[in-house]
Amino acid sequence: MLHLTDLRVILDYVPRFRDRIFVIALDGAVIADDNFTNLLRDVALLRSLRIEVVIVHGAGLQVRQLAAKQGLKLTNSDGTGITDLITLNASISAANRVTQDLIVGLAGHDLQTATGNFMVCHPCGILAGIDHQYSGRVERVNTPFLRTFLDHDIIPIIPPIGFDGENHLFRLNSDAVAVEIALSLQAAKLIFLGAHPPLRQGKTKLRQLNVADTELLLKKRRQEIQPGEALSKLENGIRAIKGGVQRVHIIDGRVQEGLLAEVFSNEGIGTLIHANEYQSIRPAMKKDLRSLYNLLQRGMERDELLKRTRAEVERMINDYFVFEVDRNPIACGAVHLYLDEQKAELASLYVDDRYENQGIGIKLIHYAEDLARSAGIRELFCLSTQAINFFVHKAGFQLAHPDQLPLNRKIIYDRSGRKSQVLVKKLL
Repeated sequence: MLHLTDLRVILDYVPRFRDRIFVIALDGAVIADDNFTNLLRDVALLRSLRIEVVIVHGAGLQVRQLAAKQGLKLTNSDGTGITDLITLNASISAANRVTQDLIVGLAGHDLQTATGNFMVCHPCGILAGIDHQYSGRVERVNTPFLRTFLDHDIIPIIPPIGFDGENHLFRLNSDAVAVEIALSLQAAKLIFLGAHPPLRQGKTKLRQLNVADTELLLKKRRQEIQPGEALSKLENGIRAIKGGVQRVHIIDGRVQEGLLAEVFSNEGIGTLIHANEYQSIRPAMKKDLRSLYNLLQRGMERDELLKRTRAEVERMINDYFVFEVDRNPIACGAVHLYLDEQKAELASLYVDDRYENQGIGIKLIHYAEDLARSAGIRELFCLSTQAINFFVHKAGFQLAHPDQLPLNRKIIYDRSGRKSQVLVKKLL
């Protein structure tokens, strides 16, 4: 367990997570637990460390309690089966109450919150010949709308209820919603907080799993995994990692300080799912020169990258980093430091065509940001002719003027004649 008095433990992790997004998925049973007030305090601490937070909540327990009180017969309580009209109405009432509990609780810690139409949803339809009626799925996330709240220090709260453009409401599964939100925001972490003990396979506690191991476990040893209600989180965790989320955590939300212990320590208290070990980002080495330059050449041929000679790349090899798949570099980037002006350039960002739209570009940018921060850099800039929207809408950069470039870089900029757009991002 993490001792909060040991601030050095927390501070070791702060630079890594600052200005990153955590999607926290709370089961309804966690919100009803005595530890809920402590969780709200933990969320407040995350925000004080400039970690962006989005909260997705369930309401399964509250739906069941409401049904018992009113004598209702439910078709399901968690949004994974058939939802008839009675169950939908009960779900709406219960979810609204949970949303208000979160808003009031977080307001007690001086945190601003908001809920809204962050998603467009559609009905699940007829599955295996069965009409699922008012059960829905997320069709699209309104990512710019979500980011507007985050940019104004407002925590979005997302209930397990969605609607389409024709005023139709649907019951959603909160685990699945959390994945869609995390993918749309390219979250650094997706954290599932359930009201159940740590995951086990038989008597063995499941602590760290890569995607391949998790898939194999679900396929071959599914009946051995306990508790059974956590299987949904394992399945959705796989989907999140494959979509580009870096880490998925499944923890017992009833444990005091459990959220902080999971985030700010190597050991954690729950189950961590991460990308397969054959994928990694690492500094480039001289042995990578041939592969690295082949990647850069493709970008230069498309006029996406500034032209560089092989000798120039070799001379600055220590500035470069590569993304490997099965020990083969398939993407790259570089960070050039301008220490006198406390600025750094993100340069030579390129991803092999075969691996596009897999979130690799964002991972490289985050890696570059961490490198720059570790060197004490306060501002990262980049130049782009064809990926301006990507840097602005996906990576959080802002448009800037060429006069904001370091003097030496401005000379190269003018000489190239490319008239690239300058983009900047504050790091500290």
